[in-house]
This record gives sequence, structure tokens and C-alpha cells, in this order.
Amino acid sequence: MTHAKKLKREIRTRAAKTGESYTAARRHVLLSRVKPGAAAPPITASKLPAGDASVRKATGRGLDHWFAALDAFDGLAKGHTASAAHLHKDHGIRGWYAQMITVAYERARGKRSRNQSCAGDFQVGISKTVKADVHEVMAALRDGRWLDGVDPELARAFPKPANAVMRGEKYAKLRFNWDRSNIEFRITPKKGGSTIVADNTKLADAAQVERRRSQWRGALEALRAFLAK
Repeated sequence: MTHAKKLKREIRTRAAKTGESYTAARRHVLLSRVKPGAAAPPITASKLPAGDASVRKATGRGLDHWFAALDAFDGLAKGHTASAAHLHKDHGIRGWYAQMITVAYERARGKRSRNQSCAGDFQVGISKTVKADVHEVMAALRDGRWLDGVDPELARAFPKPANAVMRGEKYAKLRFNWDRSNIEFRITPKKGGSTIVADNTKLADAAQVERRRSQWRGALEALRAFLAK
């Protein structure tokens, strides 16, 4: 009997016994086949995109278990996309958690630095909540006077006029390039105001991440102060 036929028979047997769907039974059978591995190298919870407790709650297993599963899959050699797909398709983990577990695994195994994407470049995201609705924030961006209190390098890069575009009725988005990096500036409604997010991707290294983090924090605080006038 081939491995595939044996696996299918085992899944069908479990499904008949427990009343589970084929997909649910398959997930449990595959989980039972993961051999326990050595504990992952220490990594602080603050550096994980998904903490051990949240992963355990969502998947029924902690990070050590999934790191062992990815080791058995040879995840470092096969790469991020294949590893995340393996967790999703073969172990039934929802897409977001499959991605985040894979990122945490790559960090723990020394393949990825904090703020580094699977493509090798770096990224940083900064957010700020303001007491103004989406349209008021958009008007402030077009006005441009808030840039008077912003880091000069960022102020020169920001589009003028900044014509953010509404996406449906829920949020607005503005995209532009800054040197060789990409910016996505989003405004979403929140009770009593809005949340502003600046995602800066395609950064060169960790040093540029920290510089942009400082610049964007200052910029969003300047925008908040302008809206509060």
C-alpha cells in the first residue's frame, strides 16, 4: 500500500469513528504524525509576530510543536512560501497563523531578522489614533500645513497635494515612493475618530528601519497635533 493510500485510509477510519469531516480528521492525523523535536532557541514574546499563547489557542499546539513540524518538513531549505503552505494545507492552520508561525520559525532559526520580510528586505509600520474622522484627516493631508513640524526628509518625500483615495466607504489609502522604499498610508474609522497607519516597506537594513520608525512617529504625532487645533 502506498503512503498516500495508507494516509487516506487512516483519515477515513478516524472520520468514521469520530464523526469529524474529512478535513478535520486529516488535520488530526497529520498532527499526530509530527515527531516531538528539540525546543526552539529562546526568543522573547515581544519579538514574535504571533505569541506562543495565541498560537496555542488558535491551533491547539504551541510554537515548539510547529517549529518541530517545520524542521521535519525542512522548512529552512524549502523557503517561506512552501513552509507556510505546508502548515496551511497539511496541518489545517488558518492562513494568517501559518504565515506568522513561519516568520517566527525563521527568526528563531536565525534565517530572518526582526522587521525583515521573506524577500529579504526590511519594513516598519507605525500607527496613531486621532480624534478626527477619515474625511477630516484627508483634508489635513491635502492642506499640507501639518508637514511644517515633520522631519524635513519625510516632508520633502510626502506627496503634495496628498490626494488620499477612498476605498469604498470604510477607509482611505495613499501610496507613494520614498527613495527606493514604498509607503502605504491608510486611514480607517474608529469610534471617536480614526486610526492612521504608515507602512514603509522595501527598506535596506535594520538601521534604516529605526530611522524611518523615528521619522514616522514624529510625522503622525505632528498630524495628530494639527488635527487637534
